[in-house]
Amino acid sequence: MFSCKVLPSPIVSILRRGDLGACHVMRRREFLGVSAIVALVPLAAHAQKLPARIGLLVSGAPTSLYTQNLIKAIKQGLSESSLVEGRDYSLECRYAEGKYEKFPALAHELAQTGATIILAHTIASVRAAQKLNPSVSVIMLSINDPVRAGLVASLSKPAGNTTGLANLEEDLTTKLLEFQRIIVPAATKIAALFNSGNPTHLYFLENLRTQAEAFNMKVLPAELKTPGAIDDVFTELAAQRPDTLQIMSDSGIFDLSDRIAALAEKHRIPSFATLPEFVGIGGLLAYGASRRRLFVRSGYYVARILQGSRPGDLPVEQPTRVELSINLRTAKALGLIVPATLLTQADEVVE
Repeated sequence: MFSCKVLPSPIVSILRRGDLGACHVMRRREFLGVSAIVALVPLAAHAQKLPARIGLLVSGAPTSLYTQNLIKAIKQGLSESSLVEGRDYSLECRYAEGKYEKFPALAHELAQTGATIILAHTIASVRAAQKLNPSVSVIMLSINDPVRAGLVASLSKPAGNTTGLANLEEDLTTKLLEFQRIIVPAATKIAALFNSGNPTHLYFLENLRTQAEAFNMKVLPAELKTPGAIDDVFTELAAQRPDTLQIMSDSGIFDLSDRIAALAEKHRIPSFATLPEFVGIGGLLAYGASRRRLFVRSGYYVARILQGSRPGDLPVEQPTRVELSINLRTAKALGLIVPATLLTQADEVVE
């Protein structure tokens, strides 16, 4: 007589139709339960969480040192916020290479890739990301005076779909002028390298002119229209024989930092900036917040937004530390003496 066997798996018992025909071991209720399990297997696999797609609008070229350090710092910040590339996020980059008019098209490209968060580090790129429809979350990276630029309603309550980091540039002009007069006491003409595509620069220029008058200094505006024009700009500057050069905060300009530092030394123009990293590649003096730290901090905002926070509810942060950096090698090459009292104030001295 045929005896019924307990099979190792209900699914196996279904497949072994001979056993099923000889002995009705499985009740209808049990069969329905197994069917539900089988049906759920592909659904569970499909429901696995996909990495969030994060877009990055880069002002400069992919090969520049500034751009490479920017991306490294962003990834470091994401890692410090416990976000793993490939598992939790993927980073899509688009490069304007100094052509700010490309930002709207680049932002649209990022939206088409499925990016729901876009990181941007110029006013033009932030505005391009803000205008996307449907909207995405926008995180500012080291932006000049975002309230005056109209990017957010206020620092404490930015509102809308935008938050991120400001850089305090508007508060550093007077101090930079003081440093210039300390190192170059006889300076009367200051060249100002600016980007007309940056809407804050006209205001910064006027502010610089006003404050320079108090130091009996005249400002010589030097506009950089495209990255390829940098050599011509310095040739024209050299003809005007400025005593110092002040580099205005702009991601497109900072993307050329190594070239600017080399040209300033070649034409024997002491260079001053608000980018501390500028001194490490040959600039004379920098006074400002570390961009690397600001870029790393962006990871905090990405994590909060992925956890469900609305960008407009997250206050815009400003740097809590401003650094003074001096390159003594560059000073020596230019025949300048940096007073010991100034060196003791420096956070970094390159020798």
